[in-house]
Amino acid sequence: MDFRALFMGLSFALIWSSAFSSARIIVAYAPPLGSLSLRFFVSGLIGVALARMLGQSWHLTRNQWISVVVFGVCQNALYLGLNFVAMQSIEASLASIIASTMPLIVALLGWLVFREKLTPMATIGLLVGVLGASLIMGSRLSGGVDVYGVILCVIAAFALAVATLAVRTASGGGNLLMIVGLQMFVGAGVLGVFSAILEDHTVILNWQLTAAFIYTTLAPGLLATWIWFALVARIGAVRAATFHFLNPFFGVAVAAVLLGEKLGPVDIFGVVIITVGILLVQLSKQRPS
Repeated sequence: MDFRALFMGLSFALIWSSAFSSARIIVAYAPPLGSLSLRFFVSGLIGVALARMLGQSWHLTRNQWISVVVFGVCQNALYLGLNFVAMQSIEASLASIIASTMPLIVALLGWLVFREKLTPMATIGLLVGVLGASLIMGSRLSGGVDVYGVILCVIAAFALAVATLAVRTASGGGNLLMIVGLQMFVGAGVLGVFSAILEDHTVILNWQLTAAFIYTTLAPGLLATWIWFALVARIGAVRAATFHFLNPFFGVAVAAVLLGEKLGPVDIFGVVIITVGILLVQLSKQRPS
């Protein structure tokens, strides 16, 4: 067993999932789009500077520029922007659960749009994941959750799935850290425009906001991205993607510990079902060596 890869995968899943709880803290004290735009700008500066120090170039290929624009808009602006806005009215645990269904959405859209064949295991995993999400949504909606916030999170998950399918082969050719940094500048620019038009820029400056902003910028923003690319280089994209099945569990666990969010039996059961569904979909892509 590759224990280093296992440690890297667990670290990535934990850091990535914790971003929802830190975002929930940020939007309690600052405008969501403005704070996220600033976070992307700072992360972009750090990412591009590190890339230049490593000798990477910003003279990218056409496919790499497609990756920069599509992911910058769909992942950074739409996916994270909509999640930040949604978490003004819904809990971080619910946002993380909805976001964790992204691998299921990718498999579904791949089948519907690109006519990609689903193995029996992938089909079962997709159905199981949909069942788990339906259980949680039904329970939360009957309990009076903000429907507008849920809709924003669902749109965000689909936006990231579309971006993932659109640029599956657009990031080849090296300069990965440079691409990540430039994607963040794209997200910062798009969100900055919408923030200037739509938001009240009142900020309650305190240690909670400062700590959450620094953590979100450095850990999920840069460290998790670096771990992910290192993990993919070590074990391949398909095997690395299997660690995404931990995101529902880690997302609700961090929210419960850090924010004190409570989970009902239906929520816990739904998280387990979604986790199994994602695992089945990802394992169906594995090829025996």
